[in-house]
Amino acid sequence: MARIAELSYHADSAALCEALLERPWCAFLDSGSPHDGRPTRDYRAPVESQLPLAPASGIDRMLTPERHRIARYDILAADPWLTLTTRGEITTIRSRDRERLSDNDPLSLIREHLGDRCRARPDLPFCGGALGYFGYDLGRRFETLPGLAETDFDLPELAVGFYDWAVVVDHLEQRTWLVGHGRDERTFAQWDDLIDKLDQPRRMPGASFEVLSPVASNFDRQSYRRAFDRIKAHIQRGDCYQVNLTQRFEARVRGNAWQAYLNLRRINPAPFSAWLDHPDGRILCSSPERFLELRGDRVETKPIKGTRPRSLHGARDRAFAEELRSSGKDRAENVMIVDLLRNDLGRSCIAGSIRATRLFDIESFASVHHLVSTVTGRLEPDRHAVDLLRGCFPGGSITGAPKVRAMQIIDSIEPHRRSVYCGAIGYIGFDGNMDTNIAIRTLVQHGNAIYAWAGGGIVADSDPEAEYQESLDKAAALLAVLDRAGSRRAG
Repeated sequence: MARIAELSYHADSAALCEALLERPWCAFLDSGSPHDGRPTRDYRAPVESQLPLAPASGIDRMLTPERHRIARYDILAADPWLTLTTRGEITTIRSRDRERLSDNDPLSLIREHLGDRCRARPDLPFCGGALGYFGYDLGRRFETLPGLAETDFDLPELAVGFYDWAVVVDHLEQRTWLVGHGRDERTFAQWDDLIDKLDQPRRMPGASFEVLSPVASNFDRQSYRRAFDRIKAHIQRGDCYQVNLTQRFEARVRGNAWQAYLNLRRINPAPFSAWLDHPDGRILCSSPERFLELRGDRVETKPIKGTRPRSLHGARDRAFAEELRSSGKDRAENVMIVDLLRNDLGRSCIAGSIRATRLFDIESFASVHHLVSTVTGRLEPDRHAVDLLRGCFPGGSITGAPKVRAMQIIDSIEPHRRSVYCGAIGYIGFDGNMDTNIAIRTLVQHGNAIYAWAGGGIVADSDPEAEYQESLDKAAALLAVLDRAGSRRAG
């Protein structure tokens, strides 16, 4: 029998997360609220020349209703009764008193352990279920890739916990709920203690976090240009139309990255952010991009293709947005990915139900403007959320077109595998509903190192210097977080 209790509402859910940090597999799906969409700094200007915060532009005001829709809920959970971690062909299934290995399809294992769909509160997005990440390299279970990119740190391709209880914060209604199912016998035994701990959470002094080395990329300008030219050669031969090229940044670190995540969400709030604290590593994500949402039988995906930086100077900021809106190149790239996603959705959705309901919206976030389209469909009656995820994974906006050929080219050109980056973070509920992001603008702490990635789509008329700069624009907030942690050490 499910239970629900209302807790005190707090505008900043970070305090709730801090109350759970000591519990295993702490997870925070963070909507970025209450950020209003204005830039937090000018990522093309020196720090010493930052201007006062500009008034919200007409673009920002226009986007407010959509922002409230997608940035409405925070979801927090911890202490799952079961976890799945996949490395290569083997998935480890751990409960509190047992461990076993399986070579079955990991998405089928998720469906198996979710069990039959059960009713949940329709006004809450998540009332328990599977929550975690699906790394980009999980795609190797579904497609044949050459395997040339190096694997230099050991993080699972999939890490998902099965959570019997969760905290849901509704920023629109300003209400907070603790929900539990009772599939885990511990849930209701600790129910009153959870309420006491979460109703009036206290901010805890966090462990220190320091960056101990300069940040290094696996591409410099010259090697990036060589990789760019190889992709252009593939396009000219007709192998593909678009390929996403990514560079990876790395630094040595010490401490717990929670403080870094607090800084990231402060300077780059985004509606599909996440903090995941797993035994193998910590994931810090400030993604602006929805991958797949499933509510009942309604499917939505919101691919991003097209980026311009933000500015604190109002006129300059609007000029960047208008430049993006009118860019024929960016609109053409966006259409390519819309068509790719329509094809992917067609594997699981009812024929004739798939529509591009919005094209070329400008959505403005803390550090960048993006060109965003919306594609919807209706799931086939005999299909499940995992079928939808498998048919679309990984997201086309961060691979290229055609997707499989683009992934093969990426694997032969990028020096390292992508790990969590460009995979997906989110949940599949006991009720069958799902919401996942594209794991971009993401940091991964593993051991004494932290990694960040940024990239963009290369097409026939791409300019290498512009593409290289776009990758730096996208990485700016992540690098600012690492720079701040390094500056504190130097100070």
